[in-house]
Amino acid sequence: MSKNSDQDRNKPGDRNEGEGNREADRHYREATERYVADGKVAHAAKEAERALDDEGERTELEQAEQLGRSRAKEHDPETRR
Repeated sequence: MSKNSDQDRNKPGDRNEGEGNREADRHYREATERYVADGKVAHAAKEAERALDDEGERTELEQAEQLGRSRAKEHDPETRR
């Protein structure tokens, strides 16, 4: 391994923090706070309701959910289904 690759790997912001990645968590939380503050939640909720009211789209969403659940390691007891 070259000296350069060691230096590149250790650049600030490029390190792998694993599942407890604080920087990614901070970015996610900041983006979520902006999303809520910008008033986008109500619009997204109406779009979700519209999607569920449309039979074809609802079926597509349910199939996608089923596919995602089939790949899960185990059932999450916090979910409704």
